[in-house]
Amino acid sequence: MNKVTFDLDVLRSFVAGMELGSFAKAADRLGRSTSAVSAQLKKLEEQAGTPLFRKAGRGLALTEAGETMLSYARRLLDLNDEAAAALQGMAVEGWLRVGLQQDFGDLLPKILGRFARAHPKVKIEARVARNAELLERVTSGRLDFALAWNDGAQAPHRTDIAHLPVRWIGPAVPQDWDVEPLPLVSYDDACWFRSVGTAALDRANRPWRIALTSPNLSGLWAGVEAGLGLSIRTPLGLPPGVRILDAAAEGLPDLPSIALGIYRKEAVLDPVAERLVAIVRDEVQVLG
Repeated sequence: MNKVTFDLDVLRSFVAGMELGSFAKAADRLGRSTSAVSAQLKKLEEQAGTPLFRKAGRGLALTEAGETMLSYARRLLDLNDEAAAALQGMAVEGWLRVGLQQDFGDLLPKILGRFARAHPKVKIEARVARNAELLERVTSGRLDFALAWNDGAQAPHRTDIAHLPVRWIGPAVPQDWDVEPLPLVSYDDACWFRSVGTAALDRANRPWRIALTSPNLSGLWAGVEAGLGLSIRTPLGLPPGVRILDAAAEGLPDLPSIALGIYRKEAVLDPVAERLVAIVRDEVQVLG
């Protein structure tokens, strides 16, 4: 069997056309004629050795082979672009300051590892903290950007990258929570998660009490794992000793969702900082 080497320029036209919903738009974006892009697609089908498109009304849709090709094309282009960024970034120097909400501290090794391979001379100051501190530091310019919850606080230059469900979190070992008042494990001061949880309980006429407070997330998880009470968080970044509870089965009220955002000190950062933003976004999406 002869090995096929796909043309990355052809793959880029293919992916652009599918993402824009039109190969004419892809041609315009890539600075090519529509006929040139059509020739590229014909070449791609010839290389693939199987039809990638089928008629769908007056347009085209992907065949099963086309869907597979699209998945691989995106991965090949991502790897190519990462290699190009790595080589171009070898000589880039500077200093970046990034903040992450405590729920995502475990992502730091992956994020910093990926970035360091592409930009080994760029120094990074990373801060893992709670929302209020991160947003204050971004607003004052002491962080270039931060990954933080959109808890309604006023802050400029936010881009939401995910919407996550909020859940009741209990110990991994099953326990009866049909008790009054319901014990809660919470941060020791104002917290969006605590506020929505207690408000939901109030609306359900379910008495509650704060059984344990902690200034940090590790303290919350220790209290929940020990069975001292329930906490309220998203499903991301949960340690082994806790689990998501079925609200209906436990007689607990439903909770809302919360957005996760990238907060920048400026509307657009320099290209190196934006590359780190992209890596953070990628790792969050993989985690989700």
